[in-house]
Amino acid sequence: MDLSRIPNLKHAGANNFFLLSGPCAIEGEDMALRIAEHIVSITNELQIPYVFKGSFKKANRSRVDSFTGIGDEKALRILRKVSETFDVPTVTDIHEAKDAAMAAEYVDVLQIPAFLVRQTELVVAAANTGKVVNLKKGQFMSPESMQHAVKKVTDSGNQQVMITDRGTMFGYQDMVVDFRGIPTMKTYAPVVLDVTHSLQQPNQTSGVTGGRPNMIETIARAGIATGVDGLFIETHFDPSTAKSDGANMLHLDHLKNLLTNLVALRKTVNQLS
Repeated sequence: MDLSRIPNLKHAGANNFFLLSGPCAIEGEDMALRIAEHIVSITNELQIPYVFKGSFKKANRSRVDSFTGIGDEKALRILRKVSETFDVPTVTDIHEAKDAAMAAEYVDVLQIPAFLVRQTELVVAAANTGKVVNLKKGQFMSPESMQHAVKKVTDSGNQQVMITDRGTMFGYQDMVVDFRGIPTMKTYAPVVLDVTHSLQQPNQTSGVTGGRPNMIETIARAGIATGVDGLFIETHFDPSTAKSDGANMLHLDHLKNLLTNLVALRKTVNQLS
């Protein structure tokens, strides 16, 4: 994937990892702009190519009373405002084939959730928009099986595709990243490591997903050492009040130190390659 083909992606030639980061879900305009402004200032300083992430709706929730969004069009308009305000591309996930064309009017990258990555109609609909397609590896799928999901995109005439690994289910309530899969999947497409979702602890009896955010830097460092092309990190200025996935998010105040360390590690890895 040619990163320079993502509209407004700065620092694409910096020989650095790229970053997909933002809140799990768009909760409102002020929070989205506040988070985006903070991340943009860091990524500009560290010359990290950056894509703002925010879900315009959350369709796969554990409970019927879980937060699902503020309204599709309203959230998508906020994503567009983030892009226009800070001159950065944006990514959001889609859940139904009809979402693809709608979301493509507002964002630069369409993300296929891990639970849905085998849904041919959804993947092809995303590919047909001509946008970059980010395929999340299903927790139930082998690295090798992701070549078929990638081929669905390329067979649709879209070469702009990447894979995001978010771990593999280990029992019912834990996720484990198999780092052996990263070089395997890199033979099919650029690979992103979803650091924060790989630290989820799903299927809790409360119906609220748990997490291990204290392990974020450990997993991120391992990903950089293994050679991932990009990182996916959800962050919030107050994860305890986030309406979705707060238990595994990185606090926004900790992002700069983490990324500074990872940039230094990436330079070392590049020297050894």
